[in-house]
Amino acid sequence: MTPSLTALLCLAGDLGVRMSCDPASDVLPGTLPKPTIWAEPGSVIPWGSPVTIWCQGTLGVREFYLNKEGSSAPWYRQPSLEPGDKGKFSISYMTQSYAGRYNCYYHSPTGRLQSSGPLELVMTGAHRKPTLSALPSPVVTSGGNVTLQCGSWEGLDRFILTKEGEPKSSWTLDAQRDPLGRTQALLPVGHVTPSHRWMFRCHGFYRNTPQVWSAPSDPLELLVSGVSAKPSLLTPQGPVVASGQSLTLQCRSDVGYDRFALSQEGRQALPQRPGQQPQAGLSQADFPLGPVTNTLAGRYRCYGGHNLSSEWSAPSDPLDILVAGRFPDTPSLSVQPGPVVASGENVTLLCQSRNTRETFLLSKEGAARPPPRLRSKYQGGHFQAEFSMSPVTSAHNGTYRCYSSLSSHPYLLSHASAPLEVGLPPGVSAKPSLLTPQGPVVASGQSLTLQCRSDVGYDRFALSQEGRQALPQRPGQQPQAGLSQADFPLGPVTNTLAGRYRCYGGHNLSSEWSAPSDPLDILVAGWLPDTASLSMQPGPVVASGENVTLLCQSGSTKETFLLSKEGAARPPLRLRSKYRGGHFQAEFSMNPVTSAHNGTYRCYSSLSSHPYLLSHASAPLELAVSGEGP
Repeated sequence: MTPSLTALLCLAGDLGVRMSCDPASDVLPGTLPKPTIWAEPGSVIPWGSPVTIWCQGTLGVREFYLNKEGSSAPWYRQPSLEPGDKGKFSISYMTQSYAGRYNCYYHSPTGRLQSSGPLELVMTGAHRKPTLSALPSPVVTSGGNVTLQCGSWEGLDRFILTKEGEPKSSWTLDAQRDPLGRTQALLPVGHVTPSHRWMFRCHGFYRNTPQVWSAPSDPLELLVSGVSAKPSLLTPQGPVVASGQSLTLQCRSDVGYDRFALSQEGRQALPQRPGQQPQAGLSQADFPLGPVTNTLAGRYRCYGGHNLSSEWSAPSDPLDILVAGRFPDTPSLSVQPGPVVASGENVTLLCQSRNTRETFLLSKEGAARPPPRLRSKYQGGHFQAEFSMSPVTSAHNGTYRCYSSLSSHPYLLSHASAPLEVGLPPGVSAKPSLLTPQGPVVASGQSLTLQCRSDVGYDRFALSQEGRQALPQRPGQQPQAGLSQADFPLGPVTNTLAGRYRCYGGHNLSSEWSAPSDPLDILVAGWLPDTASLSMQPGPVVASGENVTLLCQSGSTKETFLLSKEGAARPPLRLRSKYRGGHFQAEFSMNPVTSAHNGTYRCYSSLSSHPYLLSHASAPLELAVSGEGP
């Protein structure tokens, strides 16, 4: 196009474009600069949305002109309305006809054309959105590599992949056609680190219309996995669920994570949830997955993270969700020598099917661990598997079912067999667990509750304190399938509550009680007037792998020192004191330290005559381990 053009289009009403301008004055002194061109809200616009193209020159310009590549004359003239240095070209409804390469220009008083650089105006939404996935998984170990794959069934032959963040990056990729007729492009991404967010989208287009794109793919975020302490993944429903049942997975940690993410092997979605703190020293998040379908069957892991970091923890151990009832087969389950056996005997559970089945699984009602899985054998006209319990103990008590499956769909199971009860004679049933939300060290006057819990369905529980005769009992509750428990509120703490406790489970139809729980020591702080001091060498901030010593001291005669970590459920460490340099003291060594040692510590002193009564706590001491954890 040349400056001699005199016939210029003004408004193109049929194209829905309106224009206005702000020329400045009648005088254009000196050498005039090239105008600049840009689009608002941006140069990539969804179909049907408005967009404004701006052209900025210098004061005194009377008219701006907008040219679209491929046109023999300018598309629009921007007439002079009032003094200014900008031209405004408004498109009220973006369509494919507006997509293309633009520049703008104006004429100097000498007739010289002053032209801007190019502006690419892209319309999105002309084709269905492509799919964006990460191979082998969107979960990447810090510093690792991953390949991004953008694909389409519409035959799009080029893709543009964009990464959010500062600076924003993009890659244009040529597509290849796979044997099924789908077009796709691959982009290797190396050295993925948690220094910033790794969020991607892709569009597809045909190379003969490079400014007409598809709708954007769903966003894909790479989850960068580090080496901080792994959380635990569990489900109240157990690993075997039925179609249509409501399924919730829970990610839990004794690290105070602010957020959690859930991944399913082979799928790209990474749902995230904020962390909750149900009690001191614990964090967790629930992931409700809705009614069970066969798409929910698979292997899951979860991750924990902190709000101030984009790095995630090491993955939890895997949790397999198995969906029952997806095959019409119903196997049978039998036991030899019989369902009631003596402790130490050998027991075999036989799972059988007349249909061709490659695998059998044996599930125990209420058990959290995954069902054992065995390859089938053909014998006596049946496909079968033998699950041995040798020797049997009280831990084997329970209700069992078996399922069949195919190796092509390992997480989809048959219907369950009829239930089979296996048990020992009364009096040797599985021991429960005894715990307290408050932790083992409590202060005088604090409210104390002990909880007895079991994965056996006990109807009642009893609590014993060593050296005392009372055996308070409580009826069993069932907070979720496969669990029973009872709470024992002991009231405000006094020195009489200090001591060693155990609990027992029982059934209403039997006078026998279970084996005792492991002991739980309740330590009451503040009953000795002494206040110990706590120090750390080499210092409170150390690198992972270093050796650290926590030194607990007292000027009074004390025979024992205890070191307690805030929020820890396990008992405090206890050491005999030594007299050195005018002090009674004990040195608690951590060699080498890892991220698991992060936390707040206090120490206490005690006398061997009253081992459960402690001094006042020392001042708290925070240990921070820098660098990579275990």
